[in-house]
Amino acid sequence: MRTIESICVYCGSAVGKDLGHRAAARRFGEILAETGIRLVYGGGRIGLMGVIADAVIAGGGRVTGVIPGHLESLEVGHRGITELLVVDSMHARKNAMFEQADAFVVLPGGLGTLDETFEILTWRQLGLHDKPIVLVDVEAYWQPFLRLFDHMVGSGFVAPEWRRLFEVVDRVDAVIPALQRLPEPRLREASELF
Repeated sequence: MRTIESICVYCGSAVGKDLGHRAAARRFGEILAETGIRLVYGGGRIGLMGVIADAVIAGGGRVTGVIPGHLESLEVGHRGITELLVVDSMHARKNAMFEQADAFVVLPGGLGTLDETFEILTWRQLGLHDKPIVLVDVEAYWQPFLRLFDHMVGSGFVAPEWRRLFEVVDRVDAVIPALQRLPEPRLREASELF
């Protein structure tokens, strides 16, 4: 069983239209606080990012936010969290979040969330890490992504076994049990990558 001390959460800088997404972010923040798992996230006080960070802090948990200076200058950084790291670029932000995390959880979000998700999946596919990735399919939000993934497999651009790069759960309460079921990390040999 893996030891998970910190989870990087990718999610929206907007709250979206579906109240279920907001409730899921709040609940996952509560779960992180209850389990003593540190939240690592994009450092914002707005959107689902702010909702989850506020819930962790309200529950007595720890939160590390990583935000690029250009966003911090717009005053969207969360000042009430345990630690706010200001970095010089989006690339530095993603790398710092990666370094701080034992696992990745993806809640609903927009283009930035997709960017982060695709990059962390690609890094895993290339054997750069073997940290678990869990998509939380709240209100079937990730179904279009899963159909796209199947389409890429069917078109011969994605190997069928790459579907094992990530887990999918339909509610935030299933995330920690899913992570606990996964085997210890194992980086693959170069011959296993393609």
